[in-house]
Amino acid sequence: MSPLRLLPAVLFSAALLSPAAAQRRLVLIDQDGSGPGGSNQMAMLALLQSPRTEVLGITIVTGNAWRDEQVGHTLRMLELTGHSRVPVVPGAVFPLVRTQEETRLATPLVGQVVWLGAWGRRAAATGLPPGAVVTDEDPHGPWEVPQPAEGAPKTKPLAEDAAHFLIRQVRAHPGEVTIYAGGPLTNIALAIAIDPRFAELTRGIVLMGGSLNPQTEDPEFATSPRHEFNFWFDPEAARIVLRAPWPRIDVTTTDVSIKAMFTQQMLDQIARSPHPAARYIAAWSQERYYLWDELAACAWLDPAIITKERLLYMDVDVSHGPAYGHTLTWPEKLKPATGVRLVHAQVDLDLPRFTKLFVELMSAPAPSARVLP
Repeated sequence: MSPLRLLPAVLFSAALLSPAAAQRRLVLIDQDGSGPGGSNQMAMLALLQSPRTEVLGITIVTGNAWRDEQVGHTLRMLELTGHSRVPVVPGAVFPLVRTQEETRLATPLVGQVVWLGAWGRRAAATGLPPGAVVTDEDPHGPWEVPQPAEGAPKTKPLAEDAAHFLIRQVRAHPGEVTIYAGGPLTNIALAIAIDPRFAELTRGIVLMGGSLNPQTEDPEFATSPRHEFNFWFDPEAARIVLRAPWPRIDVTTTDVSIKAMFTQQMLDQIARSPHPAARYIAAWSQERYYLWDELAACAWLDPAIITKERLLYMDVDVSHGPAYGHTLTWPEKLKPATGVRLVHAQVDLDLPRFTKLFVELMSAPAPSARVLP
């Protein structure tokens, strides 16, 4: 099988009107839900706003911010956008093996990374003198939950852990549920460890993660082309997930994500809508940055958004050296005999098609307020 495949475009509107598409597709969201607004929350909204999906629940993992803070932002987003019926379940607070202290101690030897997530926000700002560190805000500990700017949620998370919730939902709908994972993969890895059949009982998994060779002048990726935050933050979890027996693995890589930017024009279009999701985005999603997780979500909703993918065997470096957490890939003829699995690694997209779908979803009323054709 060729490692490079061009995907034919299909008419999304026609697919929506077909009898098969009229059935809701079941999805479980596993996300690091930093907020308010931003990529994590907008990606969840893309799936929540689609009239063709049923979100069975949202599990939260530490990544861009600490778990408990993200749970609050996610609950409040659901309240403000008309989706509060969807359960939110707290997951892992810490990665399986990597620690904040180990990462700090390794920095003088292996160099700084630009994004540390919950461990310090943004560091190693480009163009500053050696040793300079810049943070977007002062980091806080895992058990401190700052007062949310958008208001504290009235609803509560489920009194269950993410791994068991994921297993319970997949077991209740064998062969029907897609796992959408937009953050570090700790929760998913724990579910696999508890129930070895978890992966094979799903419909497949959609990951935002991994990096191959992004073509960009952005120094964060140009100088370290195999580094990507979600895999880097919990490399052991990413390795467990990538080696599990999923029916299908789709990976939205850095290579394709950096081609999709949240622009002022998109925000202006969304802000003209009177509906709750659009009001939320207009108020809280002001940063212009790559639409990492939104692209992964929308590409699952409409696969024709992805115009090129590479079929590769993918793994993660867990050697605890300078490349700890980096993406590893091989073609069929060069793959190791270590249980690596084939993934569909996305590398190019139909940007106008993606932009149109994303803006439409963010501008629409909540599906409960719509009548399906």
